[in-house]
Amino acid sequence: MRQGFTRKPPADTAAPVKNYITPGGLARLKDEYRFLLNRERPAVKEVVAWAASNGDRSENADYLYGKRRLRQIDSRLRFLLKRIEAAELVDPEAPRSGRAAERIFFGATVRYAEQDGAERLVSIVGVDEVDLQRSHVSWVSPVGRALRGAEEGDRVVLDAPGGKTHLTILEVSYERIEVEPFREPLGAESTNKRQPRPAVPPPSET
Repeated sequence: MRQGFTRKPPADTAAPVKNYITPGGLARLKDEYRFLLNRERPAVKEVVAWAASNGDRSENADYLYGKRRLRQIDSRLRFLLKRIEAAELVDPEAPRSGRAAERIFFGATVRYAEQDGAERLVSIVGVDEVDLQRSHVSWVSPVGRALRGAEEGDRVVLDAPGGKTHLTILEVSYERIEVEPFREPLGAESTNKRQPRPAVPPPSET
Protein backbone atom coordinates (compact mmCIF):
# COMPACT_ATOMS: atom_id res chain seq x y z
CA MET A 1 0.00 0.00 0.00
CA ARG A 2 1.36 3.41 -0.95
CA GLN A 3 -0.76 5.96 0.88
CA GLY A 4 -0.54 9.41 -0.66
CA PHE A 5 1.25 8.26 -3.82
CA THR A 6 -0.08 10.04 -6.91
CA ARG A 7 0.48 8.48 -10.32
CA LYS A 8 -0.24 9.95 -13.72
CA PRO A 9 -1.81 7.67 -16.34
CA PRO A 10 0.71 6.06 -18.72
CA ALA A 11 1.14 7.80 -22.04
CA ASP A 12 -0.09 5.84 -25.02
CA THR A 13 2.59 5.91 -27.70
CA ALA A 14 0.50 3.98 -30.24
CA ALA A 15 -3.00 2.68 -30.72
CA PRO A 16 -3.54 -0.73 -29.09
CA VAL A 17 -3.45 -3.65 -31.49
CA LYS A 18 -4.33 -6.48 -29.14
CA ASN A 19 -7.95 -7.28 -28.45
CA TYR A 20 -7.86 -8.17 -24.78
CA ILE A 21 -11.11 -9.86 -23.83
CA THR A 22 -12.63 -11.95 -21.03
CA PRO A 23 -13.99 -15.48 -21.58
CA GLY A 24 -17.57 -14.19 -21.44
CA GLY A 25 -16.87 -11.49 -23.98
CA LEU A 26 -15.22 -13.88 -26.41
CA ALA A 27 -18.10 -16.33 -26.07
CA ARG A 28 -20.54 -13.54 -26.93
CA LEU A 29 -18.64 -12.61 -30.10
CA LYS A 30 -18.52 -16.26 -31.19
CA ASP A 31 -22.22 -16.79 -30.46
CA GLU A 32 -23.16 -13.77 -32.58
CA TYR A 33 -20.87 -14.92 -35.39
CA ARG A 34 -22.42 -18.40 -35.43
CA PHE A 35 -25.94 -16.97 -35.34
CA LEU A 36 -25.34 -14.64 -38.28
CA LEU A 37 -23.44 -17.20 -40.35
CA ASN A 38 -25.54 -20.29 -39.75
CA ARG A 39 -29.04 -18.92 -39.21
CA GLU A 40 -29.64 -15.28 -40.08
CA ARG A 41 -27.71 -15.10 -43.35
CA PRO A 42 -29.28 -18.27 -44.82
CA ALA A 43 -32.74 -17.04 -43.81
CA VAL A 44 -32.24 -13.64 -45.45
CA LYS A 45 -30.71 -15.26 -48.52
CA GLU A 46 -33.84 -17.42 -48.84
CA VAL A 47 -36.05 -14.33 -48.78
CA VAL A 48 -33.87 -12.65 -51.42
CA ALA A 49 -34.13 -15.68 -53.69
CA TRP A 50 -37.92 -15.77 -53.29
CA ALA A 51 -38.20 -12.02 -53.92
CA ALA A 52 -36.01 -12.26 -57.03
CA SER A 53 -38.34 -14.85 -58.49
CA ASN A 54 -41.23 -12.39 -58.41
CA GLY A 55 -40.07 -10.39 -61.40
CA ASP A 56 -38.93 -6.76 -61.60
CA ARG A 57 -36.25 -6.26 -58.94
CA SER A 58 -35.92 -2.48 -59.28
CA GLU A 59 -39.18 -1.85 -57.39
CA ASN A 60 -39.20 -5.04 -55.32
CA ALA A 61 -39.01 -3.91 -51.69
CA ASP A 62 -38.37 -7.41 -50.33
CA TYR A 63 -35.50 -7.93 -52.77
CA LEU A 64 -33.90 -4.52 -52.20
CA TYR A 65 -34.19 -4.76 -48.41
CA GLY A 66 -32.87 -8.33 -48.42
CA LYS A 67 -29.81 -7.41 -50.49
CA ARG A 68 -29.05 -4.48 -48.21
CA ARG A 69 -29.48 -6.72 -45.16
CA LEU A 70 -27.09 -9.28 -46.65
CA ARG A 71 -24.45 -6.58 -47.09
CA GLN A 72 -24.91 -5.53 -43.47
CA ILE A 73 -24.59 -9.12 -42.26
CA ASP A 74 -21.47 -9.75 -44.33
CA SER A 75 -19.88 -6.57 -43.00
CA ARG A 76 -20.67 -7.57 -39.42
CA LEU A 77 -19.32 -11.10 -40.01
CA ARG A 78 -16.01 -9.69 -41.28
CA PHE A 79 -15.77 -7.41 -38.26
CA LEU A 80 -16.54 -10.20 -35.79
CA LEU A 81 -14.05 -12.56 -37.41
CA LYS A 82 -11.28 -9.97 -37.15
CA ARG A 83 -12.08 -9.34 -33.49
CA ILE A 84 -12.16 -13.06 -32.71
CA GLU A 85 -8.89 -13.76 -34.54
CA ALA A 86 -7.18 -10.84 -32.72
CA ALA A 87 -8.53 -11.87 -29.31
CA GLU A 88 -6.08 -12.09 -26.41
CA LEU A 89 -8.01 -14.07 -23.82
CA VAL A 90 -7.52 -12.95 -20.21
CA ASP A 91 -9.38 -14.76 -17.44
CA PRO A 92 -9.93 -12.47 -14.42
CA GLU A 93 -10.26 -15.59 -12.23
CA ALA A 94 -6.82 -16.96 -13.19
CA PRO A 95 -4.46 -17.21 -10.17
CA ARG A 96 -2.16 -14.24 -9.64
CA SER A 97 0.68 -13.92 -7.19
CA GLY A 98 2.66 -11.09 -5.65
CA ARG A 99 2.10 -7.56 -6.91
CA ALA A 100 0.32 -8.88 -10.02
CA ALA A 101 -2.63 -9.66 -7.73
CA GLU A 102 -2.52 -6.22 -6.13
CA ARG A 103 -2.07 -3.91 -9.09
CA ILE A 104 -4.73 -2.90 -11.60
CA PHE A 105 -4.52 -4.56 -14.98
CA PHE A 106 -7.02 -5.90 -17.49
CA GLY A 107 -9.73 -7.92 -15.72
CA ALA A 108 -9.45 -6.12 -12.39
CA THR A 109 -12.48 -5.01 -10.41
CA VAL A 110 -11.69 -1.73 -8.71
CA ARG A 111 -13.36 0.30 -5.99
CA TYR A 112 -12.20 3.90 -5.91
CA ALA A 113 -13.22 7.24 -4.43
CA GLU A 114 -13.66 10.43 -6.43
CA GLN A 115 -12.56 13.83 -5.19
CA ASP A 116 -15.96 14.53 -3.68
CA GLY A 117 -15.82 11.27 -1.73
CA ALA A 118 -18.28 9.35 -3.91
CA GLU A 119 -17.26 5.73 -4.35
CA ARG A 120 -17.41 3.80 -7.61
CA LEU A 121 -16.93 0.15 -8.49
CA VAL A 122 -15.79 -0.71 -12.02
CA SER A 123 -14.46 -3.75 -13.87
CA ILE A 124 -11.77 -3.32 -16.53
CA VAL A 125 -12.83 -5.16 -19.71
CA GLY A 126 -12.22 -5.21 -23.47
CA VAL A 127 -13.58 -2.69 -25.95
CA ASP A 128 -16.17 -5.23 -27.13
CA GLU A 129 -17.48 -5.74 -23.59
CA VAL A 130 -18.19 -2.19 -22.42
CA ASP A 131 -21.45 -2.09 -20.47
CA LEU A 132 -21.99 1.04 -18.41
CA GLN A 133 -25.09 -0.41 -16.74
CA ARG A 134 -22.86 -3.12 -15.28
CA SER A 135 -19.99 -0.65 -14.67
CA HIS A 136 -17.78 -2.43 -17.19
CA VAL A 137 -15.29 0.07 -18.64
CA SER A 138 -12.76 -0.43 -21.41
CA TRP A 139 -9.08 -0.81 -20.57
CA VAL A 140 -8.34 1.96 -23.11
CA SER A 141 -10.96 4.38 -21.78
CA PRO A 142 -9.82 7.44 -19.79
CA VAL A 143 -10.76 5.69 -16.53
CA GLY A 144 -9.09 2.45 -17.61
CA ARG A 145 -5.87 4.24 -18.55
CA ALA A 146 -5.86 6.24 -15.32
CA LEU A 147 -6.28 3.14 -13.14
CA ARG A 148 -3.83 0.92 -15.03
CA GLY A 149 -0.84 -0.14 -12.94
CA ALA A 150 -2.10 1.45 -9.71
CA GLU A 151 -2.80 -0.39 -6.48
CA GLU A 152 -4.69 0.08 -3.23
CA GLY A 153 -3.87 3.41 -1.61
CA ASP A 154 -2.65 5.10 -4.80
CA ARG A 155 -4.06 8.43 -5.91
CA VAL A 156 -4.26 8.64 -9.70
CA VAL A 157 -4.98 11.44 -12.13
CA LEU A 158 -8.00 11.11 -14.40
CA ASP A 159 -7.89 13.36 -17.45
CA ALA A 160 -11.66 13.71 -17.93
CA PRO A 161 -13.50 15.86 -20.51
CA GLY A 162 -14.39 18.31 -17.75
CA GLY A 163 -10.78 18.61 -16.61
CA LYS A 164 -8.31 16.71 -14.49
CA THR A 165 -9.49 15.04 -11.30
CA HIS A 166 -8.05 12.63 -8.76
CA LEU A 167 -9.17 9.13 -7.86
CA THR A 168 -8.11 7.25 -4.75
CA ILE A 169 -7.86 3.46 -5.10
CA LEU A 170 -9.68 1.74 -2.23
CA GLU A 171 -9.69 -1.91 -3.27
CA VAL A 172 -8.43 -4.12 -6.11
CA SER A 173 -9.67 -7.65 -6.76
CA TYR A 174 -9.74 -10.22 -9.54
CA GLU A 175 -12.97 -12.13 -9.81
CA ARG A 176 -15.46 -13.41 -12.36
CA ILE A 177 -16.86 -10.66 -14.61
CA GLU A 178 -20.36 -11.43 -15.79
CA VAL A 179 -20.78 -10.34 -19.41
CA GLU A 180 -24.24 -10.00 -20.94
CA PRO A 181 -24.60 -13.01 -23.28
CA PHE A 182 -25.55 -12.67 -26.93
CA ARG A 183 -29.29 -12.66 -27.50
CA GLU A 184 -31.05 -13.02 -30.82
CA PRO A 185 -32.26 -9.55 -31.86
CA LEU A 186 -35.96 -8.89 -32.08
CA GLY A 187 -37.15 -8.99 -35.65
CA ALA A 188 -34.40 -11.30 -36.87
CA GLU A 189 -35.38 -13.01 -40.12
CA SER A 190 -34.42 -16.44 -38.79
CA THR A 191 -36.51 -15.94 -35.65
CA ASN A 192 -39.65 -14.42 -37.16
CA LYS A 193 -39.48 -16.20 -40.46
CA ARG A 194 -42.06 -14.96 -42.87
CA GLN A 195 -44.04 -17.31 -45.01
CA PRO A 196 -43.20 -16.65 -48.67
CA ARG A 197 -46.08 -14.97 -50.45
CA PRO A 198 -47.15 -16.54 -53.73
CA ALA A 199 -46.07 -14.69 -56.85
CA VAL A 200 -49.60 -14.91 -58.21
CA PRO A 201 -52.55 -14.40 -55.81
CA PRO A 202 -54.77 -17.47 -55.54
CA PRO A 203 -58.25 -17.15 -57.07
CA SER A 204 -60.92 -16.01 -54.65
CA GLU A 205 -63.41 -18.59 -53.51
CA THR A 206 -66.97 -18.15 -54.65
